[in-house]
Amino acid sequence: MTLIHIFPGQGAQRVGMGSELFARFPHLVTQAESQLGWSIRELCAQGPAEKLSDTRFTQPTVYVVSALSYLAHVRDSGEVPALFAGHSLGEYTALFVGGAYDFLTGLEIVAERARLMAEAPPGAMAAVIGLGYEAVRTALLEAGGNDVTPANLNLADQIVIAGRPEALDHVAPALKAAGATTVTRLQVSGAFHSSLMAEPAERFRAFLDGYRFDRLRITTLSNVTAAPHEQETLHELLGRQMVEPVNWVGCMDYMLGQPDPEIVDVGPGSVLARLVERHRAAGAPVGGPERLR
Repeated sequence: MTLIHIFPGQGAQRVGMGSELFARFPHLVTQAESQLGWSIRELCAQGPAEKLSDTRFTQPTVYVVSALSYLAHVRDSGEVPALFAGHSLGEYTALFVGGAYDFLTGLEIVAERARLMAEAPPGAMAAVIGLGYEAVRTALLEAGGNDVTPANLNLADQIVIAGRPEALDHVAPALKAAGATTVTRLQVSGAFHSSLMAEPAERFRAFLDGYRFDRLRITTLSNVTAAPHEQETLHELLGRQMVEPVNWVGCMDYMLGQPDPEIVDVGPGSVLARLVERHRAAGAPVGGPERLR
């Protein structure tokens, strides 16, 4: 059996999350709040939901709750996973538990990532259901949607696209005409994992240059390559992750290709667990494109 832990990204947050974890790890929460300058416990307990969904607050909060969830799992079970993966923001939690950096260093990196992403040009994202990756790309090209690109490959027929809000409105009819059953806007404030993140990504790369990551003790997957991180390319791939699509299908293929995989969704919500089960039920591994751009 191969035990695998996966960690969610932005969108998993909800008011009320983490209360039992904060009580179990008060020293870590206090250190995190001191570093951030605001109360994670208060925000999670009281909201408002609008503030919790603000990228600047969402990412550090989900990182902390997911990290504490992992520590609680290990403390209760005594089992240490053999493989980690995370979706977008969740990759940073995976790298913390994989050994690349300590808890507070990861929080510092995540908080800066969130700040830079929140300052990006206005953008939007939408989930396209019922079309595969190549069909989405073709429809976008035929619609003249050069400013709209795939951002997340969540399932073989569930692709998230990103771009300027007006550009997403322009391409939606073409996607539906191509066979998409739905094109639904996501409740996010930016076009994450797209070219609109180029300037924040450059600043983030420069920020990451100030860190020397430890050698990973446990295999951790990259969203960009859907393969295990290598020490020599950690900085590069984290910079690219902000502007390149999340190949979650490729990550799921890798995980489901392990001997007798047991995949546990660790952190708030269970979106990733549902994606894994749907992918498995569809006959995974089905293979994803090696590169999505």
